[in-house]
Amino acid sequence: MSAPYWDFLKQHQLRVQKCSNCGTLRHYPRPLCDKCYSFDYAWQEISRKGAVHSWAVSHHAFHPGFKREAPYLTVTVDMDDGVRMHAPLQGPPDTPLQIGTRVTLEFDDIDGELTVPCFRLDDQS
Repeated sequence: MSAPYWDFLKQHQLRVQKCSNCGTLRHYPRPLCDKCYSFDYAWQEISRKGAVHSWAVSHHAFHPGFKREAPYLTVTVDMDDGVRMHAPLQGPPDTPLQIGTRVTLEFDDIDGELTVPCFRLDDQS
């Protein structure tokens, strides 16, 4: 179900599901539309721009693979195209933030098989 999302990230594209019945965009990838319950969808590229909705500093890694990163800052972002995403923010955990701070999604190539989303502050923030 989510494999295409990860494949698009590897290609440095941000694509989300768009309901083929009602046109609703959705993220995270899932089998049916929460508006009209259709199972039909296509993948649509969206803007990588958004505004901070909330954030948290994690002092304890949720998975051993992130232990060396702690403490780290994650943000929940209202993307300009209407979906909400959650990912790490590049920079130190004490980066000054406020609700509405503008950010851009970037692509963190972990290795040849995995690319994950992350955010950076916009220059105009």
